Amino acid sequence: MATTPTYQLGPDSMRHPGVPQGALTKFHHTSTIYPDIERDYWVYVPQQYDASKPAAVMVYQDGFAYLNEEGYYRAPIVFDNLIHSGEMPVTIGLFITPGHYGDPPAMRPYRASNRSVEYDTLSDKYVNFLLEEIFPEVRKEWNLSDDPDLHAICGQSSGGICSFTAAWERPDAFRKVLSHIGSFADIRGGHNYPSLIRQHAIRPIRIFLQDGTNDLNNDWGNWWLANLQMVSALEYRGYDYKFVDGTGAHDGQHGGAILPDSLRWLWRSTP
Repeated sequence: MATTPTYQLGPDSMRHPGVPQGALTKFHHTSTIYPDIERDYWVYVPQQYDASKPAAVMVYQDGFAYLNEEGYYRAPIVFDNLIHSGEMPVTIGLFITPGHYGDPPAMRPYRASNRSVEYDTLSDKYVNFLLEEIFPEVRKEWNLSDDPDLHAICGQSSGGICSFTAAWERPDAFRKVLSHIGSFADIRGGHNYPSLIRQHAIRPIRIFLQDGTNDLNNDWGNWWLANLQMVSALEYRGYDYKFVDGTGAHDGQHGGAILPDSLRWLWRSTP
């Protein structure tokens, strides 16, 4: 018997007549920053895009999970609805898979061989890969804004800490972070972030975090407690942040249900 989901998707995660639908284009990329590492990525372009006007940009790690219109997040549908209602700017979405030696594992994308190296490492290597390899490719076709306040980045689990790392290392490039069930655990040093936040200069970034009390608890740490430590550090330092807690597990049910409101909060006061 199928179980009833703890969290239900709302109307902003559903298709509606009369709402313009954006287009998705798939690309394949071989990296130089990560030699011999390949990946697929998709570019979402809303119908409202005007090539004469630079568009906002939002990058999604584990992009396949956020693209799935039958899944938890359904980001293209949410984008269509919120851009149509004027609750977020005209935004080009970059949905990127983690890197893999050779062709990405289509059937098991979370098993991509370079995923943890890219997502869990505390350095500027991955964000520089985005800025030096992916952004230039996308700019060949579309007009992306150079304004870091119009650059957002999102991910779940290891993709969540990866998104925070990108903005932490390069606030000149990313100012908005959305982390679902973020892995701020001792995988590749992520448990150090609360201390780093407390002790280092404040970055001009906005952070939305989501987690649940039934998240992972294993040899690398307790995900729920790790997110609480992040929240405490962000509050202590006076960051522009929001934390939405729940009872969910290490999946996208809760994050998907609140994705529309998360994006409203993240993009608030953005022209």
